[in-house]
Formats: sequence, C-alpha cells, structure tokens
Amino acid sequence: MFSFNPPKGFLSDKTILITGASDGIGKCCALNFANHGANLILLGRSTEKLEKIYDSIHTSNPNSITIHPLDFAAASISDYKQVADSIEDQYDRLDGLIHSAGMLGARCPIEHYPVETWEQTFRVNTASIFLLTKFLLPSLRRSDDARILITSSSVGRKGRGNWGAYAVSKFAGEGLMQVLAKELENTSSIKVNSLNPGGIRTNMRKAAYPAENPESVPSPEILMPLYLYLFSPESKGIHGESLNFKDFDPLTHIKSG
Repeated sequence: MFSFNPPKGFLSDKTILITGASDGIGKCCALNFANHGANLILLGRSTEKLEKIYDSIHTSNPNSITIHPLDFAAASISDYKQVADSIEDQYDRLDGLIHSAGMLGARCPIEHYPVETWEQTFRVNTASIFLLTKFLLPSLRRSDDARILITSSSVGRKGRGNWGAYAVSKFAGEGLMQVLAKELENTSSIKVNSLNPGGIRTNMRKAAYPAENPESVPSPEILMPLYLYLFSPESKGIHGESLNFKDFDPLTHIKSG
C-alpha cells in the first residue's frame, strides 16, 4: 500500500478548492488538507454539513476556510462564475482543485434509464468539472505548481452493464482530463490527473451496494497519503495520468519534473 508522510505544514502556502466536501472522500480531503496547513474553499450541497466541517477545522487550525453551498444538479452558469469571482476577490491564486462531487444516478439498463436522472447525473459528474475548471483556470495559472485532480471510477475506465449515466459520465471525466492535460502541458505549470479510488466506504457506495457489509470496505482515510502526495512537490512529474489507488507506484507515472 502506498505511503507518504509529508511535513505537517507542507501545504501552508497553498489554496485548494474541494468539491463534494460535505461528505465522503471530499470531506476526508478537507480535514486532512487542513491538518497540513492548506487554505480551503469547500463546495458541497449541504450547508449544514459544510458548517460542521468548518467548525471542526476552525477549532484546531488557523487556516483560511471558505464554504460555498452549491447544488451542482441545479447550478446555473452564473453560479459557477460567482464561485470564480469570489475566489478572485479573496485569493491571489488557486493552487489546487479536487473534483470529488458525484452522483450515482439510477442502476438499470439504458433502455429503462430515466431521462431526467441521466441529465442530472451528467450535470453533477461532468458539467461541474468542465464549468468549474473553465472559470478557475485563470486563478490556477497564477500558481507556480497547481494541480487538478478528477475523481474517477473503475466503471469509467471499462464499461459495466446497469451503471448507466454514472459510468458514462465518468468516461467523460477521463476524456476531459486527457484533453485538458494535453492543452496545458506546454502552456502552464498545471498538472492534471484522474484517480480511481476503488471501493471506499461512502454513502454512494452504500447506495450502489446496499447488501454489502460496510465494515468490509476501507474508509476514505486510506486514500489520504496518495491525495496528499499528488499535491506535493514530489509528484510534479505526474501529468495526464489515469491513476488507480490500488496499484499506484510513483515510479510508473513520473515523467519529468
């Protein structure tokens, strides 16, 4: 299993935005990145959950924390622009963007898939990545070493029946990562990758596998050494890669720093 033990405050000069921060992997990232000194912008659907995370972080860390409730299923283009404008006003740059928000949607054959659910799932899983990244790229370009990390899935790398819009939207996220990585590799210092976390104990996993014993699946905490590594100077040579937590080996992916 991959391990990484950075200095406690190695992110103290970094500002990182995390989507899906009110639950699951996004919440775990928020808590861990705060413990390593990052200034955080937390996006999530639940105001109540975001406020609890804010309180938890604020009591033990002096970091700058901004919470921004936003429901990607209903968000307009102006909502995304407002997020970008707010960041422009409050921070001189953005050093990281973690796309962790996701929607499972329906689990059924394409023939019976609800059209409205299909469109909603793509708004959450694909449009949010495109729109946030598009409007935040100017802020990310001002960083000397910015990172964009898109949360992927095994069903977004190899199709599987009855996974519908979730799988197809994750394929789209992989494509977006590859296109963006090619566009940025010679025009900026921004590094773009995707990460398949594998089976992790989250509410989405519970909805997908209701009969599964949750104790048989690892918690999001197991992912944190890799997430932290991907925002460290040591991973500067990793770009345009579709990473898997289960078999991650930095020597396989690092090209040139």
